[in-house]
Amino acid sequence: MAMTAEDVRQIALSLPDSSEKLAWGMPTFRVGGGASGKSGKVFAALADDDTSIGVKCPREDREELIAAEPEKFFIRPGHDDNYAWLRVRLAAVEDAAELRSILTDSWRQAAPKRLAAAHPELDRPAPKGPVTAG
Repeated sequence: MAMTAEDVRQIALSLPDSSEKLAWGMPTFRVGGGASGKSGKVFAALADDDTSIGVKCPREDREELIAAEPEKFFIRPGHDDNYAWLRVRLAAVEDAAELRSILTDSWRQAAPKRLAAAHPELDRPAPKGPVTAG
């Protein structure tokens, strides 16, 4: 079952102190703005065609993830080269549990340390970069 933009929205907004804000003409999901009125840090962004999302991923981990699952993970050459982001094709995500894992991993990378520490239920030993099921 392919995941949808609405699945992304529902899962992303279920994470602590998360919000949605339109930026660059697309929905972005942010963490850490809280009551301060600030926007927070982006941890996910829907593509303008709703078929993929961008998530935080250390640059040194991207190549391995793309090589392991090229149908799922990719970057836009010339656009993503210098950023710690990876793109995920929603049609290739196995289920809501995998999507939650990918979004949670990105959330942890963007969340303020105090906020992440306050939610140990979201912290688990995991390899760097987006975590995939199986």
